[in-house]
Amino acid sequence: MSTDRFRIEHRYLELPSNFYSRVQPTPLKGARMVCFNHDLAKDMGIHSDNPDDWTAIGAGTELLEGMDPVAMKYTGHQFGMYNPDLGDGRGLLLWETIGPDQRRWDWHLKGAGMTPYSRFGDGRAVLRSTIREYLCSEAMAALGIPTTRALFMVSAKDPVQREGVETAATLVRVAQSHIRFGHFEYAAYHDDEAGLKALIDHTIELHFPELLAQPEQDRYRLWLEEVVSRTARLIAQWQAVGFCHGVMNSDNMSIIGDTFDYGPYAFLDDFDAGHICNHTDQGGRYAYNRQPQIGFINCQYLARALAPVMNEDDVRRALRQYELTYNDWFPRLLRAKLGLANEQHDDVELIMATFNLLHEGKIDFTLFFRGLSTLSSHGEAPVRDLFVDRRLADAWLAQYRTRLAKETRSDEEREAAMCAANPKYVLRNYLAQQVIQEAQNGDYEPMHRLLEVLKRPFEEQPENEAYAALPPDWGKHLNISCSS
Repeated sequence: MSTDRFRIEHRYLELPSNFYSRVQPTPLKGARMVCFNHDLAKDMGIHSDNPDDWTAIGAGTELLEGMDPVAMKYTGHQFGMYNPDLGDGRGLLLWETIGPDQRRWDWHLKGAGMTPYSRFGDGRAVLRSTIREYLCSEAMAALGIPTTRALFMVSAKDPVQREGVETAATLVRVAQSHIRFGHFEYAAYHDDEAGLKALIDHTIELHFPELLAQPEQDRYRLWLEEVVSRTARLIAQWQAVGFCHGVMNSDNMSIIGDTFDYGPYAFLDDFDAGHICNHTDQGGRYAYNRQPQIGFINCQYLARALAPVMNEDDVRRALRQYELTYNDWFPRLLRAKLGLANEQHDDVELIMATFNLLHEGKIDFTLFFRGLSTLSSHGEAPVRDLFVDRRLADAWLAQYRTRLAKETRSDEEREAAMCAANPKYVLRNYLAQQVIQEAQNGDYEPMHRLLEVLKRPFEEQPENEAYAALPPDWGKHLNISCSS
């Protein structure tokens, strides 16, 4: 392996020492490389003829020269309750690298063993949850949705006790930043103003450098406005693709607007506006239709933490950006999904009618919009055949065709644009479950095949039609837990 194409830094360690603890990984036994993300590695400036060279890093048995692993300290609100005892309980920040394109990457080893913040946990990650994170982070990246990425993962022979005995695995997750809303909550409630300001200044310098040219009295407000806007835009993207996160605690909210921490997520199958993908979320706090509201609540938690160093009027002004941004982006994304290039005043009514239709008919979210994309070339059957009651479909299609009559693009242009906005392939939970079952038997080839399909979600891929089919009955609305 070679590290001469990227620069190594440890800027996070410039923060006050109470933001982290130095911890060495706890080695795993019998580790093997499962997946290595060659495309991402190339972007990061990593050259390796043999991915197995990285296995020992993933297993925690070896560190490269310059790695200085630390567990980050943060807190946060979990299901609406503040928890002061959070932090990297099973992950370590290994180092930061600057690639050939000058992008910054944090390297975070998940499943590295116990840290001072493990509470009663063992610090391990299991194969099942590690595969799910690898698959979904790469699926989201291919969909164009901001996300952390998976550089590589290894499996091991070590037993891990969850609801039953499972096997251990680790993931090297990379992102431009691993700083979360919860870092600022920790600084505000357990540090002093100097520590909070140091964290804000660090974040702005590394991840919002364009704000350094702004007058100091405006910088924090403009930064918070941007964080709030990115959060609203991200959740609009989730809603538009039918993605449920499942655990939108404030410690799982990225300060740069990435999708962060993949646990009991789901892409919607039969549409249910109130779908709950996390079976431990019995109150439905993080249901699909509540995600936009929860995003705002998390921004309020962040704003509250910043109150000691920001003017109250500036905080309120920044928070207003959430509604403004979401109400701009969500209709914009849905108009693209519906093929509406010429905005009309009543488009929001059509968008709401569409969601009501999907909910009433319990229609597959992804197949509906993809079928709609090819209306001109394939006719109405791909849409109508999703409905038990065809009359529901016919009434809506009549309304939709009336709206299309106001468009000026050709059918061919509209179809191309819609196919670029409506994926044919998403990571359905049953597909992930099939891959996990094979992996638990030692066969990782199905995972590799699925990853190749998910890299091109908007393409037809006729050889992979099976991955786009309606889920079997057993594969719909699978209950996923937080246990990982």
